[in-house]
Amino acid sequence: FMRFFVDIARPPVVCTIRMRPIVTTSRAKSPIMHTNQSLSRRQLLQSAAAAVPTIISASALGRERSAPSDRINIGFIGFGARGQQVLKDFLPLADCQVVAICDVQKLHYRELNPGEGPALGRDAGKQMVESHYAAAKTSGTFTGCNTYSDFRELCAQKDLDAIIVTSPDHWHALHALEALKSGKDLYCEKPFTHFFAEAAVVCREAAERKAVVQVGSQQRSDPGFRQAVEIVRNGHLGDIQRVEVGLQAGYDTPKGDATVATPPANLDYDLWCGPAATLPYMRARHHRWWRGNRAFGGGTLMDWIGHHNDIAHWALDADRGGPLQVQAVGWTRPKTDVYDAPVDFTIQCQYPRSIELVISSKFEQGTKWIGKSGWLWVNRGKIKASNPQWAKAGFDCGPWKAYASPGHARNFLDCIKSRGACVAPPETAHRSITPGHLGYVSNQLGRALRWDVDRQQIINDTEAQRLLETVHYRGPWKLV
Repeated sequence: FMRFFVDIARPPVVCTIRMRPIVTTSRAKSPIMHTNQSLSRRQLLQSAAAAVPTIISASALGRERSAPSDRINIGFIGFGARGQQVLKDFLPLADCQVVAICDVQKLHYRELNPGEGPALGRDAGKQMVESHYAAAKTSGTFTGCNTYSDFRELCAQKDLDAIIVTSPDHWHALHALEALKSGKDLYCEKPFTHFFAEAAVVCREAAERKAVVQVGSQQRSDPGFRQAVEIVRNGHLGDIQRVEVGLQAGYDTPKGDATVATPPANLDYDLWCGPAATLPYMRARHHRWWRGNRAFGGGTLMDWIGHHNDIAHWALDADRGGPLQVQAVGWTRPKTDVYDAPVDFTIQCQYPRSIELVISSKFEQGTKWIGKSGWLWVNRGKIKASNPQWAKAGFDCGPWKAYASPGHARNFLDCIKSRGACVAPPETAHRSITPGHLGYVSNQLGRALRWDVDRQQIINDTEAQRLLETVHYRGPWKLV
């Protein structure tokens, strides 16, 4: 199935997920049903996109607010800190409304004690949504926000057009697949998938259903990163010789209380673990800090590679490319057994055109390109360069222009209407994090790996390929 990345026109392979049955409730619906109401809405959007190739905003037409029938109904799966941040991006947009929130916990405060931070969880999400629309005076058009503890029930909600996945990494693929199978468009946080092999399955499902998919690599919608990419692509640095991708170091000691405890009564911890191992519950390995353990995430490496290496790929015109060779060096383990993701790490990569790309916790965070004619470094809100003119706002970068997204949430809604590709499509996001997947295999085996960019396979190393394709799921969850 890895050939998907070579020829998207091949007939897609239909995948199925075998999951434990939903506990019957009065709200439960078929998790793969897509009603005539939703299909009619989607067909209308597609017809409109075909007739009018340019999206015209409501404000440009002199309307302050979209008509209720034009609004895109959205549901959220996972309402922790990231879910709250993404919700804040969508709530002000008049042509959508959030009508459903799913989380396995009713109420929590991330890693903090009650009252020390913002309230999170499904009840907090519902209150935030309904308070916003009440203040916006949308009475008569907004009928309330449903809450669910089981994502399959949310995906079955009849009036949803799109689903946003902001759950922990180990859930991304199964949540995304259920959303796609229910006929919804998808916004999925990065990293796109927890395991390498999950990506081909999700990409195939999206292609088969012609779904609009946006991955939460939101730096692609930031003007500063776009300027940096345009500077590199227009040749101001000359031929690129080296790229340094700086990521945060991992967790060396427990972040919070590492005492094994009984999960909170308002948390379905078994469903939170889902396809991952049910490790003993502790606060140091739950909210915020879960990614330090490979059961749930890929450490800070996989947390940040989908941002800064994604920008590196964009500037190298490698959105459909990747490394030729990858080798993990200098990885260090945590001093605690609470986590098993690396603390310090370096991944040395060779790319086409003799470009050396190095991903490391030892570099300044951000992305730096070094060429024959100069260098450029970019991070959030910051650009530095060997030529100070390049870093100035409004610098004329040249004739090549990057995809100009007006904002990650805005871009997603616009593409739902036009049925066009988002600024951060799924295969692009997957290829951006592939060096991280390969780095884990290289570190485990202690050797360099040669990579076939076109076939998306490790060359002449069956042991490494087997490790790369392994998906560690706890029964009864399966990826077929």
